[in-house]
Amino acid sequence: MTTTPFSYAIRRSARATKVRIIVTVNKVEVVAPAKVAEKHIHQFVIAQQAWIIASLTKIAERHQPHPEPVVYGEGTMIVYQGESYPLTLKPSSLKRVKIEFTNGFIAHIPDTLTTNHSDAIKPALLNWMKKRLLNEATHWVKQHAAKHQLMPRTINIRKQKSRWGSCGIHNDIQINALLIMAPPAVLEYVVVHELCHIKIRNHSPHFWALVAEHLPDYKTPHRWLKQHGSRLMQG
Repeated sequence: MTTTPFSYAIRRSARATKVRIIVTVNKVEVVAPAKVAEKHIHQFVIAQQAWIIASLTKIAERHQPHPEPVVYGEGTMIVYQGESYPLTLKPSSLKRVKIEFTNGFIAHIPDTLTTNHSDAIKPALLNWMKKRLLNEATHWVKQHAAKHQLMPRTINIRKQKSRWGSCGIHNDIQINALLIMAPPAVLEYVVVHELCHIKIRNHSPHFWALVAEHLPDYKTPHRWLKQHGSRLMQG
């Protein structure tokens, strides 16, 4: 019998009318009617092998966290706005590490800093990203707030463990710092989401209708967060 590069379990079901395959994290389950022979089930799995492997790969990538670099040095890949960019080191006469971005990250390293480049680059990079995210979030607030007078009192960037954003009782908006790694459309969606909470403090149909007024295609970035959020939250 032909073998497969993955293992699978067979579950018999009295309610099943045909053989179907369920793929989850590191698991393949075949649901089959009681009378279907195992030989035919295996032939069905073989026929669907390419789809199963592709599904396992996609699910594994979705649940794998963005690994934080162990060392921030020449060539280290940095995740930014949904893409990965290389880090380049350049000597500098500056007193502190300076971060720039032009189709990739550039860390200007002071000539006086002869050791521990990585320890100096990491906080400088994080600070650069927080400032960039605040600028981007402020831009989206300006784009959307005036339409329905959804004016936040403040906009703050902080790393949160379970939420992408929040809107306080005094209309202070918090944006998760990890969103700097997501595509720009995802950040725009989270900003709009929290702005709409200034007017509607729940997730009723009226709330989603208000979100749709600002972002007719909001379901696309919303779906992106559903698919990649757990991976991003560990980044």
